[in-house]
Amino acid sequence: MSREPIRIVLADDERMVRTALHAILSAEPDLEVVGEAATGAEAVTVVRDRRPDVVLMDVRMPQIDGIRATEQILATLADPPRVVVVTTFENDSYVYDALRAGAAGFLLKRADADTLVQAVRLVAHSDTLLFPFAVRTLAAAHAQARPAPPAWVTRLTDREREVLRLMAAGLTNAEIAGRMGVGPATVKTHVASVLAKTGARDRTQAVIAAYEAGFLSGR
Repeated sequence: MSREPIRIVLADDERMVRTALHAILSAEPDLEVVGEAATGAEAVTVVRDRRPDVVLMDVRMPQIDGIRATEQILATLADPPRVVVVTTFENDSYVYDALRAGAAGFLLKRADADTLVQAVRLVAHSDTLLFPFAVRTLAAAHAQARPAPPAWVTRLTDREREVLRLMAAGLTNAEIAGRMGVGPATVKTHVASVLAKTGARDRTQAVIAAYEAGFLSGR
């Protein structure tokens, strides 16, 4: 039985960028662009109307930026899409703010077509981080020293600590299960507990929280 196409909304204030992205993604049989937006406010409306699986969101747009748009989308939809920030500079503080706001990852505008397509597939269907090394580098660069770790760090079990470190390394649930010698269902339970204790929406948010807490080293 064939899988339904991944539904995508493109949000960027530059028409040429949207046109290029649309052409690349629409050429793939398993991807479908279902809407476009030129502003952050329009992106929120289009996403509510079209209910995509993935949103490619520019961070700097008129009216409201991609960060605020991401926050509104995630806060107002019961089953929100995965938001991927599309940016020019990976170390931009806007990107970090977008990840903290709930974006699942980010892509550089200079990424080639294959990278773009694979990233959309990964974020839509996989249980791993989108470009874990880049997320780690960005999080480590913005992490600030804390006088004491937050309470959730002390509530993690040893197994949950191990799972969180492996999540940050970009391993899938199946890979974590193989590394730890347990079943995938057990890993899924541990991941759910880590998300609950960190207050994170998904793996990316949990990893960001772990860096900010000083739980993970930036090295």
